[in-house]
Amino acid sequence: MIEVYSWATPNGHKVHIMLEECGLAYHITPVDIGAGDQFKPEFLAISPNNKIPAIVDPDGPEGAPISLFESGAILVYLAAKTGRFMPQGISARYDVLQWLMFQMGSVGPMLGQTHHFRVYAPEKIEYAINRYTNEAKRLYGVMDRRLANSKYIAGPEYTIADISIFPWLRSWKNQGIDWNDYPHLKGWFDEVAARPAVQRGVEVLADRRKPLVSDTARDVLFGAQQYQRR
Repeated sequence: MIEVYSWATPNGHKVHIMLEECGLAYHITPVDIGAGDQFKPEFLAISPNNKIPAIVDPDGPEGAPISLFESGAILVYLAAKTGRFMPQGISARYDVLQWLMFQMGSVGPMLGQTHHFRVYAPEKIEYAINRYTNEAKRLYGVMDRRLANSKYIAGPEYTIADISIFPWLRSWKNQGIDWNDYPHLKGWFDEVAARPAVQRGVEVLADRRKPLVSDTARDVLFGAQQYQRR
């Protein structure tokens, strides 16, 4: 059984969805990022960047245990382990990987900053809000144009590229998005959201997550605790 160290965030849900889609047995160890669990030595031993999610698979390659951090790497690993949601053809495989990197390098970081300055920042900085909201809209436009000519993000089949992007778009309201501007992306979003495994995946730990309202939680996530040397 795969041990999953996670929380109810877009990056956590990416892995939850993949595990559900693949029908793999897993056990969740909650890592409450608002309480500082991500800084505990036992978690840092498998996720040195103090970010969720991370996994430990006792039945790793060649029968040896393996631990992994970074959600994109975990998706690639699980696709290889199961032979699912990653094409066998070399060109098609690189199509998936480039869109996975698009999510890891652009969609996640930029939408994360959009959330921060629009919702969480204690000071509403107009320049930052406009910069990241405009970048969110640009990225939505990139995906909308892609899906005007492709059934799924990386091609004709549902893959880890779709799994990686979908959870980040569930907070579209916080990103200042009007779905009417992105009809192709909205159609894709609704189709993915209707998948039973996706619905199960986004419910994992959802009842444990609380609104970020306390000063302590804000300090853990955005303040001095985040930058202490460990």
